Amino acid sequence: MSYQVLARKWRPRSFDTLIGQDHVVRALTHALEQQRLHHAYLFTGTRGVGKTTIARILAKSLNCDTGITAKPCGVCAACTEIDAGRFVDYVEMDAASNRSVDDMAALLEKAAYAPARGRYKVYMIDEVHMLTGHAFNAMLKTLEEPPEHVKFILATTDPQKIPVTVLSRCLQFNLKQMQPDAIVRHLASVLDAEQVEYEPAALRPISKGAAGSMRDALSLLDQAIAHGAGRLIEQDVLDMLGTVGDEHLYLVLDAIIAGDGTALMALTEQMRTRSVDFDQALRELAVLLHRVAMAQRVPDAITDENERLRLAPYVEAMDAESVQLAYQIVVQGCNDLPMAPDELTGFSMTLLRLLAFRPDNPPPLAATPRGHSAALQAPPRVARASAPLPPVVAPTPVEREPLAQVPAPRHKEAPSAFPAAVVPSTVPTEAKAGAAVLHSNEDWHALVDRLDIVALTRQLAHQCEWLGSDGGRIRLRLPREMAHLVSSAQDKLRAAVQDALGMPVQLQFEHGAPVSQTVAQRLTAEQQAREQQAREAMRNDPFVQQVIEQFDARLIEDSIKPL
Repeated sequence: MSYQVLARKWRPRSFDTLIGQDHVVRALTHALEQQRLHHAYLFTGTRGVGKTTIARILAKSLNCDTGITAKPCGVCAACTEIDAGRFVDYVEMDAASNRSVDDMAALLEKAAYAPARGRYKVYMIDEVHMLTGHAFNAMLKTLEEPPEHVKFILATTDPQKIPVTVLSRCLQFNLKQMQPDAIVRHLASVLDAEQVEYEPAALRPISKGAAGSMRDALSLLDQAIAHGAGRLIEQDVLDMLGTVGDEHLYLVLDAIIAGDGTALMALTEQMRTRSVDFDQALRELAVLLHRVAMAQRVPDAITDENERLRLAPYVEAMDAESVQLAYQIVVQGCNDLPMAPDELTGFSMTLLRLLAFRPDNPPPLAATPRGHSAALQAPPRVARASAPLPPVVAPTPVEREPLAQVPAPRHKEAPSAFPAAVVPSTVPTEAKAGAAVLHSNEDWHALVDRLDIVALTRQLAHQCEWLGSDGGRIRLRLPREMAHLVSSAQDKLRAAVQDALGMPVQLQFEHGAPVSQTVAQRLTAEQQAREQQAREAMRNDPFVQQVIEQFDARLIEDSIKPL
């Protein structure tokens, strides 16, 4: 006897064995039990989630010898012939190859005749979005008022391409993608029934590779069994799929936290020798960082106890801000990968970037000040000539020695500082006339108002609160939710401030909610005040009052904008 692939052998034969589509099963079961049968159904969803399977089960429910039922017997002639694909009154048509108006006219002509054997004629049109516009128009009237003995079942992976005139004539059911845990449980039951030896950990990469499709999962399972000579070993499955296992991803995080670049490059070489898809590896690393962030902020969302225990060390070792930064770096690495010289270079460069911004060995959690997070370590810099920074004061222009290079010192008094801005190798040698002196937050506002900055740099300056100035160092506080602006805009802001003051400066950023007013808050308050004045002016305007009184009008205050 010839071998039957698992995807066909284990296709569900009843609603009870259908997996992951409970909302559809519930609606169809109630409709069949109450005899409230619609004449046209539309099933939408990605490949391999059960559209054709549900259509066959529904056809058996309508034509079973036991009567119209939500639980077809599966043994009568109608049920067995529908399962075998040879029931005369159940027609499956592929719209990709039968898409013309002539094909549709031939189908509708046959629909007028009574069923030969069954209770209903059931027409299942797969990938219905492939029909031509004329074919859709030809079926509209019959789809709206078909003969009593005809039921239409339409299936598609792209419902946006179906005319609304067709959608309005059908009951639409959106089938969900299969959850990885549900796929793993089903694959385990299939392997147990098939008496195949397997490692439970080998099922997880198959469920990920299936991307929500149960048919794809069973096809990959078939391939994995053949690859492993009748056994399922995790490493064999990973080699077959060309993916990186969870343990490799955990080792990557271990090396990043430890600052071990040698280990990172060794892991990268191992992945290269196994022909790992580096794009997929970066995406899986982003997923792992997402799970770490979930475990930190919403621990109840991690329902798998084993996964919770596995993530626990990383939840403790990485602060929330570092996880968010690492996730952003990995996602950006995915976007940059097509532009890299090759995938290996792009992947290893992303890991080096993660290493460059790793957590800087934060103190124990109990000792970390509330409202602060561990500082991020900037990449090692070339040694520069040591010279004290001049004070942030602009007296009468004087001649002074050019400063070749000014180091960006590490400030231990700021446990939650972002990486300090790097001072360029050349700096102005003369202070500009009229350069501001920063003594208060108001001075910072005045300085920002005259800076020539736009976009993210302007937003960063507006969100900062001035904390103090120490020599050439300006300390600023930034809300946590705006922390992402530092990495992309701090260099431009420092350059603009330096240009305005006419002297080399260094910006140091700290986390925390502003205590005094920021530029953004001031501008918002001023805008609200202007809007309030405009509304008051409109309310008190004699002409407006006269219009309201004479025409029973209403003033829409949200539409009032100050000039």
